Amino acid sequence: MGYFHLNLGQPQRIEKPFRRKFSKKTIKSHPFRNKKIDAFTQVSEFQKEEFRRELLYGYVALVLKFGLLIVFATSLVNLGLASHQRVDRNLELSNLLEKESKKLHRLRLRFDEMFTNGGEQRFFKEQDQWITPNSVRVIWR
Repeated sequence: MGYFHLNLGQPQRIEKPFRRKFSKKTIKSHPFRNKKIDAFTQVSEFQKEEFRRELLYGYVALVLKFGLLIVFATSLVNLGLASHQRVDRNLELSNLLEKESKKLHRLRLRFDEMFTNGGEQRFFKEQDQWITPNSVRVIWR
């Protein structure tokens, strides 16, 4: 008799040869399967390390960007303060120059008047006005 007996109308039974189930010992004994698991584990570990490395680089870049932003902001503030001080000094100097220019113009007119006809007499009259009345004027020669 054979393994297969064909009867019409009845379920047929196919017998398979016996297969042994893998135990933990047999998995360890198969190096190919261990290499696959190790390779997948190594790839996942490498991906995790790569992600951590990229995250760290991102944080370092963010810190550098904030540092540069702070440097630029402080430089801009210092530049603004220096510009403001220069404008204030320029205004102060221009006002002082204008005042001294007016004073020089008045003194130049007085000097020019001294060399006109009768200018010397006017100059001495102005000098006399500086001396208080009823005082003695001493001139040393």
